[in-house]
Amino acid sequence: MRTTTGWQADPGTRRLRRTTLMRRDLRPDDLAIRVDYCGVCHSDLHALRAHESDAGGVLVPGHEFTGTVREVGSAVTGFAPGEAVAVGNIVDSCGTCPMCLAGQENFCRDFPTLTYGGRDRQDGTTTLGGYSREYVVREAFAHHLPAGLDAAGAAPLLCAGITVWEPLRALGVGPGSTVAVAGLGGLGHLAVKLAVALGATTSVLSRTREKADEAHALGADGFVLATDARQMAAVRDRFDVVIDTISAPHDLAPYLRTVALDGTLSHLGHLGRVTVDTTDLLIGRKKLGSAGSGGRPSTAALLRFCAAHRLTADIELLPSSRVNTALDRLARNDVRHRFVLDMSDLDRQ
Repeated sequence: MRTTTGWQADPGTRRLRRTTLMRRDLRPDDLAIRVDYCGVCHSDLHALRAHESDAGGVLVPGHEFTGTVREVGSAVTGFAPGEAVAVGNIVDSCGTCPMCLAGQENFCRDFPTLTYGGRDRQDGTTTLGGYSREYVVREAFAHHLPAGLDAAGAAPLLCAGITVWEPLRALGVGPGSTVAVAGLGGLGHLAVKLAVALGATTSVLSRTREKADEAHALGADGFVLATDARQMAAVRDRFDVVIDTISAPHDLAPYLRTVALDGTLSHLGHLGRVTVDTTDLLIGRKKLGSAGSGGRPSTAALLRFCAAHRLTADIELLPSSRVNTALDRLARNDVRHRFVLDMSDLDRQ
C-alpha cells in the first residue's frame, strides 16, 4: 500500500481533519497522480451531511481535480510521468453494458464507481477522493489536461462543467439556438460561458437583480429578473433550451413557460422530486429532461473545447488547510462561483 496525506471527515461531524491516507499499490493499468487542485462541490456537502448522520466508514471528499502523473503501471501506454492530468467524479464502470459501450459510463447499469464513497470493483474497498495529495486511478478514467488551460480553473470542469456540457451538446445547442440559464452559481456561470462559446444567443434568468452586470460580463445577451412577472411574460415561449441550475426546490412552471415550441427544460441543479402540471408541457410540446455528469468521450471533448476557447471556471483558490472554511461558506452560498483547493500545502508538516 502507498501512503499519502489528505482531509478525512471526522465521524459524526461535518468537519474534516488532516490525516494519513492509504492508496493501493499500482495495478498494471493505474496512474499515481499528485493532486494539485481539487474543486469543492455541493455534492461534498451532501456527503458530509450523510456521513454526520450515520458516521459510517471513511469519507474523503473531492471528485473534480487536476494534477500531475507521478508514476504509471506496467501496462499504461497513454500517460507518462510529469504529464498534466484531470479526473472527474467516476473512476470505473462495468465496461460492458449498453451505456458503457455507448460512452456513457456515467449511466453504467451496474452503477459507476464513484471517485469517493464508491466501491472498488476489484478489492471492494471504499474509494477516497481528491481532498488528498495523491490519487491512484485507472488510466482509462484519467484525461489529458490540454496545454493552455489553467489547472486550478480547469478542476471544476470535471464536474460542474461536464454536467452542463452534456445537455447543451445532446440538445444540439449552437449558432441559431436560443438558450436561457436559470441560476448563476457554480453550474450556471459555466452553462452561460459554454452556451456563448457554442454560438447560442444566451440569457440569464435570475431572482437577483444585482446579477445582471455579472451575466453580461460572462457573455450573456439578455438578463431576465425571474421575480418580475412582466419580464418573464416578455420571454414566454422564447428559448429553445433552458438550463435550470437552481439548487433549491422550486416551481418549474414559470421556467417551462419560457421554453419555445418543441424546446426543452433541462433540470440539473435540484436532485429531488418535482411536480409538473402536464398542461405546462402540453402547450408547446415542451420537454422536461435532466442530465448528470458525463462519459469519457464527452469529458474529453469538453476539455478540448475549453482549451480551444480558453474557458475555465471562475474560482476562489484557497489552501487546502481552509477546506472547512470553504465548506461553511459554500453552505451559505458565499462563493463566486467555485472554490478550488490548492493541495500543495499538504507537503508541509
